[in-house]
Amino acid sequence: MTSAQSAPGTLRPGGRTARTRAAVRDAVLTGLGEHGYPGLTVEYVAEHSGVHKTTLYRRWGGIEGLVADALELAGEDDWSPPDTGSLQGDLRALAREAADSFTDPVQAAAPTAIIAAAFQSDRAADALHAFYAERFSRCETIVRRAVERGEAPPGTDAGAVVRAVSAPLYFRLFITREPIGHALADQAAATVVAGVRAGVFTAAADS
Repeated sequence: MTSAQSAPGTLRPGGRTARTRAAVRDAVLTGLGEHGYPGLTVEYVAEHSGVHKTTLYRRWGGIEGLVADALELAGEDDWSPPDTGSLQGDLRALAREAADSFTDPVQAAAPTAIIAAAFQSDRAADALHAFYAERFSRCETIVRRAVERGEAPPGTDAGAVVRAVSAPLYFRLFITREPIGHALADQAAATVVAGVRAGVFTAAADS
């Protein structure tokens, strides 16, 4: 859910255009990890993707378009949320995955740079919003399964639940700059589960 760095081999198959797009995506994410958004250049992407810079400018328009498309393509993977058999288990696994993706320096470099880019580019911000909206939408099945099992009351706001799990992690990562780990992830999951059981996330609770 958390990382824009797709694992190799997870993209949908395609022809030459798809392979070119994937190569450019990989170069963009690598460059963001190495140099950050301000240091990323079209020349770098051309060199590391094997795609001529005139083609990059023609198809993507520049760095903003390259970053936005990299995020869009990263969201076209086959990632699915955990299914442990319980709401607490699913949310704990989800939170731990988020923590892991931002505590591993190699994994964290590109998504951290993309989040930073969203503060400097409206197009990157729109792409980041769409990426996470799609990721959270996939995660809503966790809550729907919990309602079917009787672990969550009917009317529970699935989107609010999955966002609440990752919110304290992202707050510490990007606002207070505090370390995170599995202990915080487990705490966040347990807190949200308690709120779900108490009806905090039902539509009635908002009225």
